[in-house]
Amino acid sequence: MFNEAVFADDIAAPSAAPATSCTGRASKPARVAQQCTTCSMRSACMPQTLNAQDLSRFDSIVSATRIVKRGDSLYRANDSFQSIYAIRAGSFKTVVMHRDGREQVTGFHLAGEVLGLDGVCTERHSSDAIALEDSSVCIIPYELLEALCAESRTLQQQMLRTMSGEIVRESSLMMLLGTMSAEQRVASFLLNVSSRMKARGYSPAEFNLRMTREEMGNFLGMKLETVSRMFSKFQRDGLVHTHGKQIRIVDIDALGRV
Repeated sequence: MFNEAVFADDIAAPSAAPATSCTGRASKPARVAQQCTTCSMRSACMPQTLNAQDLSRFDSIVSATRIVKRGDSLYRANDSFQSIYAIRAGSFKTVVMHRDGREQVTGFHLAGEVLGLDGVCTERHSSDAIALEDSSVCIIPYELLEALCAESRTLQQQMLRTMSGEIVRESSLMMLLGTMSAEQRVASFLLNVSSRMKARGYSPAEFNLRMTREEMGNFLGMKLETVSRMFSKFQRDGLVHTHGKQIRIVDIDALGRV
């Protein structure tokens, strides 16, 4: 659950209504949670220092898992905040809507990362969380998590690290958009995804980008044509090889020097 990202015993599910998509379709209803002890994302998701007793207690508050189909919303801006969500499988984008109806992508989130912390401050979500592919999340009621953190110093510290990571992500994005060239933005984006994949035990050099080039450009403050031109340049320079959404970083050190 609590993994920083720059850019169970059966108990009743929370009373929140199932999330709906932008088209009004409902996500699949929540189902009984699988235990953290058997989850393949545990190493990326949970503090490594968590003892067996704390892990069992944490298991007991993970109320359910929910399947979210590609294009559907886990939650929307202004929804009441009740839970945070650990991505068990798949990926999401978070977006906010401008007053004129334009969509602004504010982040991409991978398996092992947490969604929903935007609701802690005002008790309402400030963005939409939309699945980039068929995904599943573990639902963690915030009130129960808060009570558990008060009893477990390890979980409390990890919660603070996670929130700190969100602050770092926001400040890194401001630097990315404000001071870097288009070439540096795309390179930094690829390196960020690479490091996050590595942290989850996957190849840091070869992976699929679940977002479209247009969504990537929206996040980076660039036009689609500019993103495509940067990928073509990196390929000509022998830094990356692309095939559709599949990316292979050929020279990660050179990419870092862009």
